[in-house]
Amino acid sequence: MVRVCVFDVNETLLDMGALDPHFERVFGDASAREAWFGQFLVLWLTEMVTGAYGDFGTIGGAALEMMAERQGVDLSDEDKQQILGGMQELPPHPEVEENLGRLREAGVRLAALTNSTQQVADAQIDNAGLRELFEQVLSADTVKRLKPAPEPYRLAADSLRVGINEVRLVAAHAWDVAGALRAGCAAAFVARPGMVLNPLVERPDVVGADLQEVAEQIIEVETGSRSPG
Repeated sequence: MVRVCVFDVNETLLDMGALDPHFERVFGDASAREAWFGQFLVLWLTEMVTGAYGDFGTIGGAALEMMAERQGVDLSDEDKQQILGGMQELPPHPEVEENLGRLREAGVRLAALTNSTQQVADAQIDNAGLRELFEQVLSADTVKRLKPAPEPYRLAADSLRVGINEVRLVAAHAWDVAGALRAGCAAAFVARPGMVLNPLVERPDVVGADLQEVAEQIIEVETGSRSPG
């Protein structure tokens, strides 16, 4: 069985380091980006666990406001818009385009699944030059539940007309891998710098340092052949 590979977008495919100059300018430290994303994660998980829903951009803005208040920073509307708007213009990691193409050539179907709204997701994929590589670009906003809740993974399976066990989620986030596995998907972990798996969750059968290593393993596991090059 060749599974459909469904890719997380932010950090997995696109390099959020491009936002660092904005964080350095506003907060005085480029590492504030990582703190922001951590606050962002706490907020969207709180929304889900308590049965509320806010779209990804609204939650991201709230996380910026909390960081600014905590650090005594005067966050202007322009500052906030530059950071959130910058999410739409993130470049792909250097190995991404080539290895998505390699997967397609091996006969693996590809789609993207992100917590961003559909408008932002489409802009991200288009601006990164990756549109032609994906069969579909899917947003968790469609089901008003954000990953790692099970509904977005089920959305992917339904949209691609496959069973949930025929979906392989590819992500650089332990929480996304956990959500996919517990929803009944397979998973692949892209262990980008600083990213580690959750020891409380089953280890996926594919783990690599970047998308090149992950793609090579997926091709071997799913098609029984080794990728050339």
